[in-house]
Parts: sequence; C-alpha cells; structure tokens
Amino acid sequence: MTGGGNIFGEVFRVATWGESHGTAVGVVVDGCPAGIHLTREHIQKELDRRKPGASDITSARRESDEVEILSGVFRGRTLGTPISMMVRNRDVDSTPYEKFREIPRPGQADLTYEMKYGIRDYRGGGRASGRETVARVAAGAIAKRILSVHSIEILGHVIEIGGIHARELSFDEIRKNAERNAVRCADLEAAAEMESRIKEVKAAGDSVGGIVEVIALNVPPGLGEPVFDKLDADIAKAMMSIGAVKAVEIGAGFKSVRMLGSEMNDEFFITEGKVRTKTNNAGGILGGISTGEPIICRIAVKPTPSISKQQRSINMRSMEEVNIKIDGRHDPCICPRIVPVAEAMLAIVITDHLLRSKISRL
Repeated sequence: MTGGGNIFGEVFRVATWGESHGTAVGVVVDGCPAGIHLTREHIQKELDRRKPGASDITSARRESDEVEILSGVFRGRTLGTPISMMVRNRDVDSTPYEKFREIPRPGQADLTYEMKYGIRDYRGGGRASGRETVARVAAGAIAKRILSVHSIEILGHVIEIGGIHARELSFDEIRKNAERNAVRCADLEAAAEMESRIKEVKAAGDSVGGIVEVIALNVPPGLGEPVFDKLDADIAKAMMSIGAVKAVEIGAGFKSVRMLGSEMNDEFFITEGKVRTKTNNAGGILGGISTGEPIICRIAVKPTPSISKQQRSINMRSMEEVNIKIDGRHDPCICPRIVPVAEAMLAIVITDHLLRSKISRL
C-alpha cells in the first residue's frame, strides 16, 4: 500500500493530514471493527494529555485541540466504515517564521523537505511539525478502545531527562504516578529534579532530551507477521516515525550487548497452565511474535531543535552563511508530551496485528 508516507498499517490503517499552521490537522482511520463503543470524550481525553500550554515547561501555544468526529460513528458505536476526525488550529502565529522562508533551521526538516519537494510550508515546520502528532493520538485513542475489549492496556512514562534517571518501578507505580506531574515521570523524586533541569535549560535558551518507555500489558501470544512484518520491527518503525525519536530499543535493548547468552535468554516455565518466562529480556517478543509477556519499548527523544541560542545556517537563495536566532513558542523538552504519542503508536501497531492475527489460522 502506498500513500506518500502518510498512511500506516495494513488492516487498521491510519492516514494523517494537515500542517502546523494550516486550517486544521486530522486523521482518517480505516479498518476499525463495527460496534466498538466510541465517543468524542474517549478521543478528547487522549488529546488533552498531548496538547500544548498545559504547564510552564511546555510550549506556550494555546490550543484547545477540540476534536470533531466527522464520520464512522453513530450513536456512540463505530460503524465499521472510515472514521474521520479533525482538530482545528486556533492559536496560530506565523510571524516568527517569515524570516526562515529561505533559511533552514538546524535540526529541523526544513532543508530536506525543500530538497525533496522544491516547496515547503515554512510556518511552524508545516507537515514536519510535532503538531502532526495530534492526528496520531486521535487514532491511538480508537486503537486503545479496541484493545480494551481484549483487556490490553498501554502505559507510558518518562524514565530519563537530561541525564536524570528514574528508578525502576512496578507497573502499578507507573499506572498510579506517571500522570501526577508535568514531566510524566512515575518516580516522583526524579520528576522534581527533571522539572528543575528543564527550567534551567529553558532559561539558558536551550533544550534537553530524554528517554520514554511504553508498555503493553496482557498482549496475547502469537501477534506478529514473520519475516519483514515482525511485531518489534513494526513497533520500531512506528516509534521512529515520530519526528523527535532517534533510537528505539525493545526489552533489554542495547544492554543486551553486554550480556551473556545465559543471561539474555528468558527461560520458560509453566504456571496455571500457561507458558511464562522467568525474565523478560526479549521485551515480550521472540522471532517477531509476541510471547504473552509485557511488551516493553523505550525511545530516545532528542532535544527540541528550536532553541533561542544563536546558530549557524545558510540562505538557500543567496547561498551565503548566516547567523540565526529562533523565536516563537517551543517546548524546552519534548519528552512529557511525546508520552501519549508513543502510547498511541504502540496501540496502533498492536491493534493492527491483533486484527491481522484473526486470519493467521482457521
């Protein structure tokens, strides 16, 4: 299936549209089964977690992000037809971007979009802006509703910002504490340090990155399509498609290179008639297929490229080197707001494979 890179999924298909400073952003979700209980409130709850202006460590852009469901739902139930949703851009100020018509901002997609298409919407990053993730979160809300029918739960939290690490926590602690602070870190002591660190770099006109962990609980064994559509391969693609993500690991991830095979291998045992593993270094996936253990994924989120410190760039028309300083409203750290986005992408992948698994064997 093709779609210019704007469509994701095979059975549960998501197509996002819109630019940062355009009229609206939105999504069309195809392949959602009929009869799923779905209301505007289910979508809005997730969008409210992502929207800007929620704290003093996020962008000052004030968007209500009120979703409009245009099709595919009738009397609170999905129809099995395409679900179209739209969120209008209300608080738009394109003035700070006028000076970047011919000048690509370092760390942004300005240059590559110009080189690929020969034209770009320079206002707020256009299609490459984090604003596009509104559509992903809306689609992810639908995916979460489908997963809830199967008792599958998605959790997300921040585990590192600016070199400050959260301690290892139980799923119950993550579920209880992750939404209790602005940085979405379930370790409340580390959360306070992270927030201070973000404010420190913000005052210096800079930004900071970190690590976000997303978890899927109660995923049944057998999801995933060998060889190229492995479950972990699709999760990695989904996470890397988020603009600020620069690395993905599943389970032990990069730590596995420092382990012996005897340490890495998850040994099997039987409890209550089910096959389980004593450890979960595989992150719930073996051979690209879910094992029934929790699926654990971590993503490395780079520092926000839009910073107010002076940087070097070039004028694409005059081909001269220039100094630039970026004004406007930007997040000093993307990690807290990327949590619901990463949750959405994990939910979308698992939903797609759950529906695909229905035809794996008769």
